[in-house]
Amino acid sequence: MKFWFIHTLLICVSALNIVAQTTKCIDIKKTKHKIVLDGELNEPDWQLADPASDFVRNLPNDTGAAITPTKAFITYDDQFLYVAAICYDDMPDKKYVIQSLKRDFSFPKNDAFQVTIDPFDDRTNGFSFGVNAYGVQREGLIANGGGFGVSTDWDNKWFSKTKMYEDKWIVEMAIPFKTLRFKDNSSFWKINFSRNNLKRNETSAWSFVPRNFNVAVLNFCGETYWDSPVKKTGTNVSIIPYGISRNTIDFTKTPIEEKYHLNGGGDAKIAITSSLNLDLTVNPDFSQVEVDRQVTNLSRFTLFFPEKRQFFIENNDLFGQLGFRNIRPFFSRRIGLGFNATTGIYEQLPIAGGARLSGKINKNWRIGVLNMLTPYNKNILYAPQNYSVTVIQRKLKGNSNLTAFMVNRQALGNDTTSKIYYNHAHFNRVAGVDYNINAFENRLIGKLFYHQSFNPNYLGDEGSNASFLAYNTRKWFLMWNHEYVGKNYVADVGFVPRKAIWRIEPEIRHRFLPENSFIISHSPGIYLDAYWNHSYHLLDQIAKLDYAFVFNNTAEASVYYSNVFTRLTYPFDPSGTNGLTLQNGFTAYQNTAGINASSNTRKNLSVEAAANYGEYFNGNKFTVNANITYRIQPYARFTASVNQDYISLPTPYSSANWTLLGTELEFSFTDQLFWNNYIQYNAQQSNLNINSRLQWRFKPLSDLYIVYTDNYFASSEIKGLDYTRFTLHGKRNRALVVKLIYWINV
Repeated sequence: MKFWFIHTLLICVSALNIVAQTTKCIDIKKTKHKIVLDGELNEPDWQLADPASDFVRNLPNDTGAAITPTKAFITYDDQFLYVAAICYDDMPDKKYVIQSLKRDFSFPKNDAFQVTIDPFDDRTNGFSFGVNAYGVQREGLIANGGGFGVSTDWDNKWFSKTKMYEDKWIVEMAIPFKTLRFKDNSSFWKINFSRNNLKRNETSAWSFVPRNFNVAVLNFCGETYWDSPVKKTGTNVSIIPYGISRNTIDFTKTPIEEKYHLNGGGDAKIAITSSLNLDLTVNPDFSQVEVDRQVTNLSRFTLFFPEKRQFFIENNDLFGQLGFRNIRPFFSRRIGLGFNATTGIYEQLPIAGGARLSGKINKNWRIGVLNMLTPYNKNILYAPQNYSVTVIQRKLKGNSNLTAFMVNRQALGNDTTSKIYYNHAHFNRVAGVDYNINAFENRLIGKLFYHQSFNPNYLGDEGSNASFLAYNTRKWFLMWNHEYVGKNYVADVGFVPRKAIWRIEPEIRHRFLPENSFIISHSPGIYLDAYWNHSYHLLDQIAKLDYAFVFNNTAEASVYYSNVFTRLTYPFDPSGTNGLTLQNGFTAYQNTAGINASSNTRKNLSVEAAANYGEYFNGNKFTVNANITYRIQPYARFTASVNQDYISLPTPYSSANWTLLGTELEFSFTDQLFWNNYIQYNAQQSNLNINSRLQWRFKPLSDLYIVYTDNYFASSEIKGLDYTRFTLHGKRNRALVVKLIYWINV
């Protein structure tokens, strides 16, 4: 069935008559004068530069010229690529919308300008640099053509300046060539400029981007021609040392255990070529990484939390996007994580060091090599481990590519001794091929892959494979996904929550696009997600009907009905209380209805809310969650969130009321000084977490962090919807970390 569907979809798409948009072009000339970043554009070179004007709309609709005009300019010297823009303002009586002064802001939620750069014209990987009206920067990497947006986890050093006028704001950027990855002596790049004007709720771009795509999609970039080939700017080496002081207290130990620790290490970034980078790390520490949001897990499977550690971010699409979201042969958060057989939980382990070589060899070839080492850990009796990943990617016709890889976890000893040796009986390897599809100007994207795991004892059925296709136009979204995971498929350094399954996941959605309405679009959708075991017995299924609305003021709403089937393959307590379990073989069909809504995000006060009610295993469940955000622009933002699950099961099974509360207080005193505070209560874990992080960016990419963390045993008692009693039972642990990071360009 799956092959017929894929074949039919490809034939239908191939038959479409796709009208190409006229490609815009701009010449870039070398500056003859020094460019001073002041937001004034007084230099003669700006006056002589070809303007990129006549921006066209992307949202709320993609027909016609932008109502509010924008002009962009580019020039360069031996060290920098300069970008400038005049963002005109025809509504000066309204305030610009700015979320905060914090770096790496969300482009759709801010009045901002950005430039998108595709130096290799491969329409697959690129860079994005943006500045909002208050001068806050964001930079990011673009992978897979930009269909899934920009990853702002990547950090690098560049410079900008904005200045506000009565009828406009002006931005100037200076992007070092050392920051970019490009082919030496190239004279042709792809580029686009885009602007988000939230006063008018209008997103526009210099080179037209259809409304069903993100403005950072590389396929729609215009062309820029250099007056002389751009060259590598010499040695590009950055040394990033750190020093850290950590004080921890564990109140669960008898006697109470207090530790004080001083440590240091660092990273190095070395540009082997203008498009190939070597990253080194010695004794890395990630204490400054933002705390994970707490969740209530009522599923039977492990949850996925994204990677936030900077060392693993650049070119992460080479490593972290292998496979699918539930079949990842490599998940970098597994590195530095060891299983404690005594407590039954995974614990963070120190990393001795590592290296990563990644980037482009030429326009058609990319490579990635990662190697990390963790030492022997005597506390949980965990052997030293070597983790390595090798990836090679070949660009194919159009924007598609073929990727081959090998992931290896090799024990360098055993769990009972610190002696280092090659342990032939203690390894796990996964090898495979991914075919990434990107065709018809990003309208058709997808992936086909086959992976095979290798272990000391061959057991058979150790592979996985899948196919994914998504076709996206202004009015239609069609998706197909199938997955197969073998019974003995093992990815120790990956994320694979379910084994021995077949899965299909189709979706169909049609968008209605009314003109001159307060509704931008409304769309009915049909979705199916079904799992079978290898004997083709249905295990889980979600059949969902929904209707979604997107309003002209950025508000959104949707309603849905789901029919859920569940078959248990092992005893499970659906209440999450470790109570009486439903037994292996239990089956149930469950009907659920729900609603989701979010208010106008441009307002200082915004709300997101959702609720659903329906059958749940052998009982019922009502879930409600809400997020309320208040913004004192641009210096403070307060968010309060609540998630409540009311589970009612028949006697003698346990019922439960699970509460998840969160408060975030974010202060931006300046664009260099930030204070983030999180208070999170998770009833399922009986834990109250307090996390406070002060960040001072005293130089570009050089930071001082002070991080305080406190955890308490806690519980709550709920009687109905209007009564909750919250109780603290004692201290768990406490930590104070002071960390200094200094970025040195050699």
